[in-house]
Order: sequence, then structure tokens, then C-alpha cells
Amino acid sequence: SPRRLTRNPLRSRFTMLASLLFWLLLFCGAAPAFPWRSAVRHSRSRALQMIGDINPCSIKVVGVGGGGGNAVNRMIERGISGVEFWTVNTDGQALAHAEKLGARVLNIGATTTRGLGAGGHPEVGRSAATESRAEIAEAVKDCDLVFVTAGMGGGTGSGAAPIVAEVAREQGALTVGVVTKPFGFEGRKRMQQALSAISELEKAVDTLIVVSNDKLLQIIPSNTPLEQAFVVADDILRQGVVGISDIIVRPGIINVDFADVRSIMQNAGTALMGIGSGSGKTRAADAAVSAIASPLLDFPIEAAKGIVFNIVGGADLTLTEINQAAEVIYEAVDQNANIIFGALVDESIDSGEVQITVLATGFAVPGQKVPAASAASSQSKPVAPPAMAPQAPSVVPQPRMEPPDASSSVPEFLSRLKRKGK
Repeated sequence: SPRRLTRNPLRSRFTMLASLLFWLLLFCGAAPAFPWRSAVRHSRSRALQMIGDINPCSIKVVGVGGGGGNAVNRMIERGISGVEFWTVNTDGQALAHAEKLGARVLNIGATTTRGLGAGGHPEVGRSAATESRAEIAEAVKDCDLVFVTAGMGGGTGSGAAPIVAEVAREQGALTVGVVTKPFGFEGRKRMQQALSAISELEKAVDTLIVVSNDKLLQIIPSNTPLEQAFVVADDILRQGVVGISDIIVRPGIINVDFADVRSIMQNAGTALMGIGSGSGKTRAADAAVSAIASPLLDFPIEAAKGIVFNIVGGADLTLTEINQAAEVIYEAVDQNANIIFGALVDESIDSGEVQITVLATGFAVPGQKVPAASAASSQSKPVAPPAMAPQAPSVVPQPRMEPPDASSSVPEFLSRLKRKGK
């Protein structure tokens, strides 16, 4: 009869343990079989590394010429964070001062001007920028947002700013120009040079904001010394840049990211920028009115198609106040405007104060074509130079704010946005 096979219990247990050990090693990645396990693990670790390496929005402020350099110096002194500062000039002495303050500097037109300036001739500034075009491209590369700030009417700012903006835009950056028009007392020739330069700059940027220095005379005391008046003009440039960069850089309760700002400002051509503040019972509404009805405006807003506004307040900032400010802004813009808003709490703000920054694009002025927009930078108190008693500006009419309906849990402006989406 055939030999009967008997099962060895010890061998069965050994086989079971060996199989279990093999599968454990396989799923832990130690087994040599199935090399796809190693590839998947490497792919996951690489994806995590890429997420960790994502950089925040890269913002550079390029001050061109004397006025732009002064604005950059003021921003550095104020301790603006999240921004890289550059000063571009043909004046070696001005560049040395900016470098001491911490700005990165670029001396353009070393052959054309030999560091002695442009002598108030825009064509010299243009030639200097053309000569140093490669260096300018190196300075603004790998950047998401570039501000080109300058005082128009002189040589370097008027001639070089359009070239700097053109190069920045070629590098793929959202390019925003923030410039000033000269005071009337600076002469007709300087004003003509400024208007010509602004026209050229408008072609080279995505968005252009122009500050009219003559409008400052309406908000500063009549006895302000000449030097202090120019200081105020430089500070308006600073506020124009900070008003936009803060919206992107500073994290808030309701965040506005770079993509939001780009959607409003890319290829916008003209823009209106307003900064306002308020305190008291209707502080948010007052700040909104101050931002959109500043005496610095060359013309009123009638029908803005794109709006970005950011509300900054203390820990006591309420949703009702955001609603009140939004209602004021809604009344001043087109019904179908693309509106993006953000809100953040800043412990450094004075208790009881609310600050609002408004960016408006795509608006029209009846009966005329606007060559460039104006910047608004207005507070509920007048803009005045340091250590001087402020003089009250003309009173801006305040909106009549009805008390919010306590039974409604959804603010009116949010309901309106919801209705538009249907």
C-alpha cells in the first residue's frame, strides 16, 4: 500500500510565520520585490517637499529717479515688510544714501551719465535705462508684482520709469505704476515732460495710479514750508504702494491673495486707489467715504467695474461694520462690478479706529477719456507734515447709515453677492 503522508505541525507553523514576515517586509518597503513601492514612496516625499518649498508672493518696489528714490527711502524708514526695495538712478550720490538705508541699488547709464544725473532731460534718462536694460531685467526677474514709483517731470524718473516698467512686464510680473505729477509752481516745461512721460508709462504697465501734487494743497495747511510739501508728496507715493502690498502680504480674517489682486489689476490700464480711516459710531462708513471721496482725486468714481477693498481694525471690528463700509462702496460703483474684499485685525492700530484701502479699476468719466487714474490717500483727519498742526480739509458728506436689522444674520452686501451668482 502507498505510504501515507503525515502533516508536520512544526513545518506548517514555520511556513505561516515566513509568509507573514514576507508580507510585513513588503508593505514596510524593505522587501526587494515590487520596485514600484519605492517609486511611489519617492513620489510622495517629493510632492511634500514641493509643498514645503512654495514661496510667498514676491513683491519688489523700484524707485526710479529722485522722487521714486525718496519714496523708497521713506518706506524703508517706516519698516514695510514683505517687500524688496530697489532704487534705480543716474545720480551716484543719491544711490549711496539709499544703499545705506538698506535698499538695493542700480546705477543705470554708467557710460551715458557717469553717475552725475540726467540734468532734468528725460531723453538722457531714457538712454541710460536703455543702456542698462539687461541689468534692469536681472533686478526684476522671478517676481510676481513690481511697483514702479517715480516723480514725473524730471530727467531720470520721466525717461527711465517707462523702460523699467516695460522690462518688468516682459519678465511676467504684474506691473503697477505709482507716480506723481509736479506742482504747478514747478513750471510748464516740467509739467509737459511729466504728462508726456505718464502717457509713455501707461503703455508699459498693467495699472497706473497718478498722484496730482497740486491736490495736496487742499489737504495740507496753507503755511506748510516747501520742503515739507514735497515730503507729503513722497509719503503719498509710499501710501499708494503700501495700500496694495498690505492687501496681499498681511494675513487677515478674510484674506485677499495675489490672484485676487491680479484679476482686478492685470491689463486694467487705469486705477483709483483710496485710503481712509474713521473712528466713532460710524467709523467704518466714514473710512469708506474718506477713501472714495478724497480731495486728491482728479475726478469722481462713477462706475468702477473692478474693486478690491481691505478693512483693517482692532479686535473690536464687527461684521456689521464690514457690511456698512461695503454698502458705501457699492453705492459708488457699477452694479455688476467684480468686488473682492479682505478684513484683518491689527493690534497696533489705535483703539476704535478702522482703516480701509480701496482699489478701483474699469471706471469711466463722462464726456472725457481719462489718460491715467489718480490716487486717493485720505484719512478722516487731514494729511499733514510731521510736527505741524493739521488744518481741517473740506468736509466730505457722510452717508446716512440705517441701524442693521437684528433679525437678519446675513449682511445685505453678502446677500446681494449671492443673488448675483444665481
